[in-house]
Amino acid sequence: MEKPATSPIRILIADDNPQGTELLEAYLAETDFQVKTAADGEQTLDLISRWKPDILLLDIMMPRMSGFEVCKRLRANPETRSLPIIMVTALDQHADVERAVEAGTDDFISKPVRKDELLPRLHALLKSREGKTDLERTLRYLGALQNEGN
Repeated sequence: MEKPATSPIRILIADDNPQGTELLEAYLAETDFQVKTAADGEQTLDLISRWKPDILLLDIMMPRMSGFEVCKRLRANPETRSLPIIMVTALDQHADVERAVEAGTDDFISKPVRKDELLPRLHALLKSREGKTDLERTLRYLGALQNEGN
């Protein structure tokens, strides 16, 4: 399920607020990323299963299913467990951050989002994911070598 190295990075923005979505899309328009949007939690899960994004920008307060619940479901599914997730929200209480971490988010950005904060975090998470993928590939290779030796 790995994409070729030349495939553009896919980013899914999940936010029910059109202005928030448009702002994030504008920030990402200057990049080589492919961007799609979802307006609620159920649409987010459906799009993830069909489109297979490389990273998710996830609002917490959405209709039909909160970002917390979306995050929990993604972490419970072996196919989406390692999807990098940045929760993007206007909530700023310490308890909200704790709940986001407990749900399984990789990072947390408060609204209004600043471009100079968003892009470095996206790149850091993507680089981290790339390292995990390389490590998993190496471990599979070593496991296969070990099985051949037995």
